[in-house]
Amino acid sequence: MSETTYLSDAQIAARFGMSRNSVWRHVREGRLPQPIKLFEKTTRWRLSEIEEFEAARAAESRAV
Repeated sequence: MSETTYLSDAQIAARFGMSRNSVWRHVREGRLPQPIKLFEKTTRWRLSEIEEFEAARAAESRAV
């Protein structure tokens, strides 16, 4: 059974070199994957989805 790893907005911000506010702005604008709400005050991103997003962005930049 594989375990899912989740990232917080602070971890996403550090990963992409931006502020937490920028993370949420990018989500609203559709430039980052939508997070999932695990609990009332806990929103996270699946690491696997972030890695897929990064791979797709890398492929797009190579195609240009």
